[in-house]
Amino acid sequence: MDNKQIARRVLEEVFTKGKYEVADECLAPNHVSHDPNNPPGYMQGPNGLKMVARIYRGAFPDMVMTIDDQIAEGDRVVTRWTCRGTHTGNLDQLPPTGRKVTVIGTSIERFASGKIVESWNNWDFAGMMRQLGVGAPQQQAARTDGGGARAQPPR
Repeated sequence: MDNKQIARRVLEEVFTKGKYEVADECLAPNHVSHDPNNPPGYMQGPNGLKMVARIYRGAFPDMVMTIDDQIAEGDRVVTRWTCRGTHTGNLDQLPPTGRKVTVIGTSIERFASGKIVESWNNWDFAGMMRQLGVGAPQQQAARTDGGGARAQPPR
């Protein structure tokens, strides 16, 4: 199995299908995750990935991860992905809203001996929270009316 297939398995099997044991097959025991959105108490290694997958699958049980692009070079794989789901379970302290969300992200994995040893993830956590009705509303682009006065965003 090549590195792109392994990276794909993590998204499609662990996150979309909830096959948490696949994390043990794809990640090295000493795997390090560099994700600014990791929850407090995050554990490194396959157990950390399982923890994150359980949190988000619990909040979005119909979650589907779609791979939009993958590029591999040397020991790295870059995956651009889209995640869609409906918020029907608790997300930490946030009760279900019933809202559908679409979140985009990029993951970079470094491989050694056929396993992911290090990951860098960047995804739109703030955008997800806005879609759930939490956080600051999206700012409208600045525009002017006919008199040159700056228009105010709707309230």
